[in-house]
Amino acid sequence: MVLPIILLSYFMILLDNSIIFTSTVKIAQDLNLNSQTLAWVSSAYTLTFGGFQLFGGRVGDVFGRKRVFLIGLILFSFGSLMVGLSTNAAMIISMRAFQGIGSAILAPTTLALLMDNYHGFMRNRAIAAYGATAGVGASFGLVIGGVITSEFSWRYGFFLNVPVGILMFILTIFFIHGNKSEKPGKLDFIGTFLSVIGLSALVYSINGTTHQLVALVVAIVALILFIYAEHLVSDPIMPLRLFADKQRSSAYIARFFFIGAAFAYFFVTPQALQNVYGFTPLLAGLAFLPATLPQFVGAMQVSRLSAKMGNARLIILSIVLVIVSVLITAVLGLDRGYWLAIAIPMILFGVGQGFGLSPLTVEGVANTDANIAGAASGVVNTVHQFGQSVGMSVVVSLTSSIKTPASSYHYQLLIITVIAFLSLIASIWLKLSTKNSN
Repeated sequence: MVLPIILLSYFMILLDNSIIFTSTVKIAQDLNLNSQTLAWVSSAYTLTFGGFQLFGGRVGDVFGRKRVFLIGLILFSFGSLMVGLSTNAAMIISMRAFQGIGSAILAPTTLALLMDNYHGFMRNRAIAAYGATAGVGASFGLVIGGVITSEFSWRYGFFLNVPVGILMFILTIFFIHGNKSEKPGKLDFIGTFLSVIGLSALVYSINGTTHQLVALVVAIVALILFIYAEHLVSDPIMPLRLFADKQRSSAYIARFFFIGAAFAYFFVTPQALQNVYGFTPLLAGLAFLPATLPQFVGAMQVSRLSAKMGNARLIILSIVLVIVSVLITAVLGLDRGYWLAIAIPMILFGVGQGFGLSPLTVEGVANTDANIAGAASGVVNTVHQFGQSVGMSVVVSLTSSIKTPASSYHYQLLIITVIAFLSLIASIWLKLSTKNSN
């Protein structure tokens, strides 16, 4: 039961993060939000989710991952309930921020729990399933979000988390056991404070609406002090030895650009479908099925393929498939119609995502012990979160001056291709690092 509990909890977070894409218009109408206030509905969640990731990973190492996981479930479920009940801008923004803290605790703790409960080949298979969930949850959320928003209410997308969270809480009590090596310890409060300030300010400098330059300066100063503090303290929230391993470091960089390209694609494609083809939110969500279904099938083949090819080669293959898919759509153009220009290339995109996220997750926590498993998981999820924010922001900002939807989407795809190519370079370095370590 450990694997289903962890994967469903992680899937719940990812699903919620994607549902918001197809719900923003309805939320703005129901709560009378202007564009700037509406942006904060997403930014408030991203701010706390990104800012508390390292804290969420390390606190499980110190105080016990089962206990922390249960706390994360309570925070996330309560936050989801209050978001669904929101009646004004202040309430939904504050509750989205609260929900983000719960997600920041859950996301790294789920991965660390997998590492506690599985070993050897079974650990690789479990982490492969975890990585597959990361991709399927993100893309499937667009489909679910479109259905819920069009046929029911955007509030149902958040209410669904409550019974699921309660069920996961009960099952966790009975079926998940704390790691025997876990013992109470001291939390790095200075590192925690500096990481939250630095990462939150960095997220705001990317997604914020005003004073972004000031936020960037604050982020740089805080993160420099954070790294210096981590070098001095005996029990750091982010052990710097995590980055001494070239295999892990290369995986972090490859994941950053890979998820940046994928998330940007998920963000701009539904808009193009609605603005160019006139799709409804429901149709725009269903239009991602050519990616979602092959992604699931591809993810199920990862364990077998990684055993034959190795993780590094499989990562390279996955990125090449993503690049080819995006380039085909960019070259053909939207005037060729949905099926030829988007749906067929999207199959390659889905397979590429299915192949890539699982081995990237495995490599991101490679060569770690129980004492830093949570911290390593926190770094993986932090890289994942910031890759999403940076990829989306870069693509949107560089094409904001292009007014024609079809032309804008064309250039957005070209930028996404460049981002994916950077991931390919990092994955080649990962392959070389893995070869040298062997």
